[in-house]
Amino acid sequence: MASLAELLRELKERSGFSYGVLAKRLHMSTSTLHRYCNGDAVPVDFAPVERFARLCKASPEELVEVHRRWILADAAKGQKAEPRPEPGPEPEAGAGAGAGQGPEAEAAGAHSFLGAGRRRLVTLVSAAAGVAVIAVGSVALAMNGDDDGGHKRNGKAAAPAHPSASPDGGDGEGEGEGNKDRSDGKSTKKEGDPSVSPFRKGSPKSGVPRAGGGGRGGNETSSAGGSASDDLVEPLTTRTRPYVYEDACTQHFLVNRKANEVPQPPSEQDAPAWVADLGAVSSGEQFIEVTVQGIGEETVVLQDLDVRVQSTSAPLAWNDYAMETGCGGKVNTRSFGVDLDDNAPRTTPKGGQRDFPYKVSENDPEVFYIKAHTTSHDVRWYLELEWSSGKRHGTLRIDDQGKPFRTSGREERPSYGWPPGSSKWYRQLDS
Repeated sequence: MASLAELLRELKERSGFSYGVLAKRLHMSTSTLHRYCNGDAVPVDFAPVERFARLCKASPEELVEVHRRWILADAAKGQKAEPRPEPGPEPEAGAGAGAGQGPEAEAAGAHSFLGAGRRRLVTLVSAAAGVAVIAVGSVALAMNGDDDGGHKRNGKAAAPAHPSASPDGGDGEGEGEGNKDRSDGKSTKKEGDPSVSPFRKGSPKSGVPRAGGGGRGGNETSSAGGSASDDLVEPLTTRTRPYVYEDACTQHFLVNRKANEVPQPPSEQDAPAWVADLGAVSSGEQFIEVTVQGIGEETVVLQDLDVRVQSTSAPLAWNDYAMETGCGGKVNTRSFGVDLDDNAPRTTPKGGQRDFPYKVSENDPEVFYIKAHTTSHDVRWYLELEWSSGKRHGTLRIDDQGKPFRTSGREERPSYGWPPGSSKWYRQLDS
């Protein structure tokens, strides 16, 4: 906790802002900000810490370090165990129901005796019922068994009825585009099926289990030479933020609504709810933050980060909405770029980002940024993180809460912006 507080104080001193000015701009009390910077408290969410760091002009590297220290501080806060109640005094051994126990003790003993009697009665009734069932079954077998000199009535046993397999449904998105893909990425087809196409940096690795559907909770792991119980718990966990603003001016969403039906652009922390309410789709590019942290004392090696495309179709014919207007040049954050228009998308280091492998543990997490872009397709996709730890190895699926990420091109789509101080959307001149 002190490590995070030290970095916050360093950023604050370097910014030249007072606690009062920062608290006013962050929409929080000065005392709360003092507690964060003194290490007396840790924010429940990372959003206020990130806003504080950005307000203090933190560099991209410092933002990553702030996030790493917040994760450690939040984990340390959650590990504080509550005090256990002290056990009460045990009754003395050999203390029977004497004269000093009173009528209450005698009543309790009678109740215990009656309860035991009831339990024995229930047991006897259950045993009698079981004998009756066995007897009825024996009669039924005799009636259907040998008859007329040992000949069977039925030459063959009746085959059990199997229910018909229900057809796979779509993802329930009422888009009217005839593009009904499963949102959870499940597939019963072979690896080479075009509906779920694996794309990797190198040749495909054999023997690596694929992630099951249903998001992070259903991922498979495997163990080389270990017992089956080793596969029950993965040695790492991930946290995904699918709508991070690298720069608010570069963040766009496609929405299938008119401008007067779309609320004002959200802040970064409110973007997931805004997207869910409107059914919005990342437009042009999508900036994703993935935090990977080990569980326990063992070190986990992150071997590679692969891209899997679930479906590709024509770009959405919706209106494009920019989250901010009037910004300067683009920000060049260290990240992994993904060209979704490529026939074989893959993660490529950008802006000085080091390529895989990486190592993580409980006290040493890693934060990765993925910048995916497309101009001519509507793509549903997700990531697979290949890991190993000792004799164990596996693949962890990274997606948007069990659903694939979705990014669509916005070329030649009407574009709208919400200028500062405005109360409605305006059509951009260059659209």
